[in-house]
Amino acid sequence: MLTLQQTNSSNPDFRDLVIQLDKDLAIRDGEEHSFYHQFNAITHLNHVIVASLNGEAAGCGAFKEYAPGTVEIKRMFVSAEHRGKGIALLVLKNLEQWAASLNYKTCILETGKKQPEAISLYLKAGYLIIPNYGQYKDAQNSICMLKTI
Repeated sequence: MLTLQQTNSSNPDFRDLVIQLDKDLAIRDGEEHSFYHQFNAITHLNHVIVASLNGEAAGCGAFKEYAPGTVEIKRMFVSAEHRGKGIALLVLKNLEQWAASLNYKTCILETGKKQPEAISLYLKAGYLIIPNYGQYKDAQNSICMLKTI
């Protein structure tokens, strides 16, 4: 049975999943990993979802306010053994619903060109590619996206 828990970044399952995510990104990003890693601190994320499948942490995602009315989706991940089960899309939709319930109107995110499954997920979920924003403006490996919720 799949369950989704709203929590924060102190959740131990979230922290364990983020360790797995960072290991995966270090391989994919190679030499660029330290640039991206600096923007992914999890110490003060108050809006985190952890997905568990039969009691085992399987995936996660989070958001934080980027600007008034806009949140940035962060730390989306599903462990390798649980991919292909629709967990990421459920986590993403729940993050969007949570943000909407707090009166946010827009979600933005950054993903890497070396993460084709993430790009596919976000396009499937209705995100549109936009010019790179903020710290990603000149990042050649970044793809930024937006969705009105």
